[in-house]
Amino acid sequence: MIFDMQLSFAPFLLLLLLIVFASIKILREYERGVIFLLGRFWKVKGPGLVIVIPGIQQIVKVDLRVVTMDVPPQDVISKDNVSVQVNAIVFFRVVDPEKAIIQVENFLIATSQLAQTTLRAVLGKHELDEMLIERERLNLDVQQILDAQTDSWGIKVTNVEIKHIDLNESMIRAIARQAEAERERRAKVIHAEGEKQAAQTLMEAAAMLSRQPAAMQLRYLQTLTQVAGDKSSTLVFPVPMDLLGGLPGRDEKRAVGEDLRNDR
Repeated sequence: MIFDMQLSFAPFLLLLLLIVFASIKILREYERGVIFLLGRFWKVKGPGLVIVIPGIQQIVKVDLRVVTMDVPPQDVISKDNVSVQVNAIVFFRVVDPEKAIIQVENFLIATSQLAQTTLRAVLGKHELDEMLIERERLNLDVQQILDAQTDSWGIKVTNVEIKHIDLNESMIRAIARQAEAERERRAKVIHAEGEKQAAQTLMEAAAMLSRQPAAMQLRYLQTLTQVAGDKSSTLVFPVPMDLLGGLPGRDEKRAVGEDLRNDR
């Protein structure tokens, strides 16, 4: 009879053991469990050992680690009507498991869709040059907007990084021509500045040489020495007009020329 009673209680013991094993949940350090009691929110538990009564309580696990989400390429028209494709990376994590489960159906999909629309909206307000140069400011703008909108979901957006800005071939060639023209402009400005400084130096040198005529002659001789050192068959010798004034017979020729003009 005792044996028959043990056999009758065996299914109940087995069922009780199954219930006990099913009610034991172990959560890792980075996990939290949102517990629902008869469909209503009860509390957030974890990490470690958590007891959940089957059929009465339900648990939804939430990962608190930082999620790295890749935003697919988005077609963006900039403020200066340039069509580009932009993709980015969003880093976020759950800071309030209760809101992440209750306030939004799927916080991963919701954050991804919100990141795509925010990226298009923010970059569409800027010109192409700003997208290429001021990426850090644009990253901060997108991150602040996402963080403000996902705060009610219990999500903290820690960082946003724009990875690539893809341009078509015609725009790449136009940017290359613009960069080439900019470099030519800088070269011309530098050359003009050098000419200005050289002219200033030559003016000071001429003023200094004009004080001593002998210094001018020595400069002529030095120039002749440099020209004579070259392998050239032609020698150009500059002679000042005031040096010709002391040549013999020059005054007589000038006087004869003046008499002839007077006779006419």
